[in-house]
Amino acid sequence: MTQEERQVAMQVAHYLLAIQAVQFRFEPPAFKWSSGWNSPIYCDVRQTLSFPEIRSFLKKNLVSLIQSKFSKVSMIAGVATAGIPQGVLVADSLNLPFVYVRSKPKEHGKENLVEGSLFPDAQIVVVEDVISTGRSSLQAAESLRHSEPSVRVLGIVAVFNYGFDIAMRAFQEAGILVESLCNYNTLLIEVQKRYDLSEKTMASLHEWRNSPETWCLESPIL
Repeated sequence: MTQEERQVAMQVAHYLLAIQAVQFRFEPPAFKWSSGWNSPIYCDVRQTLSFPEIRSFLKKNLVSLIQSKFSKVSMIAGVATAGIPQGVLVADSLNLPFVYVRSKPKEHGKENLVEGSLFPDAQIVVVEDVISTGRSSLQAAESLRHSEPSVRVLGIVAVFNYGFDIAMRAFQEAGILVESLCNYNTLLIEVQKRYDLSEKTMASLHEWRNSPETWCLESPIL
């Protein structure tokens, strides 16, 4: 990570905490994710859409990230639903076509999985708000890879990435490059600056990221 990328990551972490887009639960019950995992933390990047200054900052830096890492991009795709607004903002700024990918085909009408017009040989960057297990992002990328007409997925960009080993391995096995503005380790650095948390609490936050499928909040850790 370059110094400029590090500064952007720290600013994103600062913004997420400042508007309480990141929430913590250090006493039972923990947050329950759709994956079934228990978690002491929940990151809702959608809240940034309500703050123009932050929204513009994220848009600007997502655009810069794409231009730097995926210079051949010719189309943007958003992951439904949270990746759609970020994707639209980025596509508009780059003056590129936009589509979004559903988690499953629509159950009526044309039963579309990809909404919008795909162009033959399009070079697509997928935009996501948060990468956790990576399941939705990978599913969207694979849906595009198998779509008609044939397109190429250059990679995925996200505002925030938890960096779970299981997700990173899955992306690597699928041959998909993933880039993000901010990650979990950077967020914890900002958390330590902002909150007076005990060593036990910080240790638990690290332990959860290392083994989210087995982590359990059984008693207060403050």
